[in-house]
Amino acid sequence: MHPHIQKLLKCIELEEKEQAERYRLDHQHTLKVLKAEGLALHPLIVTRKSIGYAEYPEISFKLGFPPETNMFKDGAAIECFISGEEPVKGALLSLDGMNGEFRLFAPDFPDWIEEDGVGIKLAPDTRTTGIMKKVLNELTNNSTLFKLFEQLHDNKPTTVDPASIKDIPVGFRNNKLNESQQQAVKAILQTAQVTIVHGPPGTGKTTTLIEGVIQLIRNGEKVLVAAPSNTAVDNIAKGLIRQGVKLLRVGNAGKADEAIFSHTPEGRLAKSKEQKEIKLLKIRAEEFRKMATRYKRSFGKAEREQRQLLFKEVKNIRNEIKKIQAYNEEKLFAESEVIAGTPIGIYDAGVDHLHFPTLVLDEAGQCIEPLAWCIFPLADKIVLAGDHWQLPPTVLSVEAAKLGFDRSILEIAINDTNNIHLLNTQYRMKQAIAGFSSSYFYNNQLLSPSHLHNTGTHITFIDTAGSGFTELHGPDGISLQNNGELIIVQKLLETEQLDPLTTAFISPYSGQVTAAKEVLPKQIRISTIDSFQGQEKENIVLSLVRSNDDGDIGFLKDYRRMNVAITRAKEQLFVIGDSATIGADVFYNAFLTYIEIYGTYRTVWEFDLT
Repeated sequence: MHPHIQKLLKCIELEEKEQAERYRLDHQHTLKVLKAEGLALHPLIVTRKSIGYAEYPEISFKLGFPPETNMFKDGAAIECFISGEEPVKGALLSLDGMNGEFRLFAPDFPDWIEEDGVGIKLAPDTRTTGIMKKVLNELTNNSTLFKLFEQLHDNKPTTVDPASIKDIPVGFRNNKLNESQQQAVKAILQTAQVTIVHGPPGTGKTTTLIEGVIQLIRNGEKVLVAAPSNTAVDNIAKGLIRQGVKLLRVGNAGKADEAIFSHTPEGRLAKSKEQKEIKLLKIRAEEFRKMATRYKRSFGKAEREQRQLLFKEVKNIRNEIKKIQAYNEEKLFAESEVIAGTPIGIYDAGVDHLHFPTLVLDEAGQCIEPLAWCIFPLADKIVLAGDHWQLPPTVLSVEAAKLGFDRSILEIAINDTNNIHLLNTQYRMKQAIAGFSSSYFYNNQLLSPSHLHNTGTHITFIDTAGSGFTELHGPDGISLQNNGELIIVQKLLETEQLDPLTTAFISPYSGQVTAAKEVLPKQIRISTIDSFQGQEKENIVLSLVRSNDDGDIGFLKDYRRMNVAITRAKEQLFVIGDSATIGADVFYNAFLTYIEIYGTYRTVWEFDLT
């Protein structure tokens, strides 16, 4: 076995072990601790129960408190629990503010689901890790794919002649694409095995990919589109749907909005002639299920046997429904021009019998390598799109990260191919805001159009050095917060007359975000940097939090997180921090120097703190 495959398998095992340790609920890892770490939501109020498209129980709920939900991503593996009962595994379908929905991998609802004290917590995602291990163990069986694997890991770089890309005549549907975007589209149409579309913040990556997919369809291709998160899949899917593409969104259809839902197998089935038959079958199944659930937890042998017979009939009816759904899905696969989903969603959809000349993997900078190999076998050509200078994939195991498990497939591939196409013009932010990232991360190649050239001060650093605004551990004893910096934020909102609706407060520390929600106006978007990736606001206030005598900056050392943070603002970026703590670091020293030249440097003493 290839040494790197062995290393990846070891990393998966380390990640599994860390997940099991981090998410377990016992005397040592109490519910209070899990809630403080943002790993559990409790108690829940169940608002609705239904049997979903996949014939699994689905539960809608609300919370009586604003939760810390950074870790609760759509599709996350969860367990539903109550004290004294065996937990039930499932998946989070959605969480929006204080309302959410999850699916249980069980034949029916637990008897206790509507009792007081029900909660959900994150759980090890054994299904995903199991699929990744299976795919890696089978990789050597595919000679073409294994050759690509060797190229990426044995210093055998793939090369493409850039001159060959410029000669292709393309009738662009979108005539507003700039030169770098046009070149990227032409590259997507080439026969190279791997093409990279490098899209820094605000450079129109999604717009470029949509044009590329449309051109592939015009060439008669059926295209596979993937991204590591449901949010990213839906983002590009919506753009393709708006362009009239026949798209089928596979995988998580739990809480999709109408624009997406009508393009899922469930949404398409709802409009088909088979729906009437399925509706009658579901009514019958629900009648049998209700009869079975009349028998509660304490009953005798005869009642138990009757309950089992009723549930068996429910199972038979649901299997009949699944057969109708599978038949319908096969028709949808054949009719679709694009099939879109997360790698696991696509893997589960069973589309391996279809031929896809091209796979487009968006947000590839967030995709761990084994997930990518789950879908690479499905296509002849691979387009990786994203930015390896933004946040890497989330990996819990420190040991696995040290072995390189948090290196995305984009970060790996970008070092082993010259077929890289940089989108070089950003359309989001004022030139002064984009300038530091352009110089530090993108070799001054990130340009700003003339209408975004500076018309005043657009980037400000507010220095708290010497003020006594030191970092503190929050009430949970884990994450950090800085109350002094929050005082400055409140003063800024007053003095700069920032509109709360067009302003966001972001920080690398969840403790600071939790504290900010207590004191800042409710209309302001308040978020960790990680949760805000891919979003933007007119005004951004960034609180760095770290202030200590040791110059310890913790995970501010991950400069990619800062690249995300400082590229979210369109008009005004305010950064609050302690220059005495961060200034000794080479990155932050360069940032402070940039501010002195192109922005405004202020101190905490300029504000009335009485």
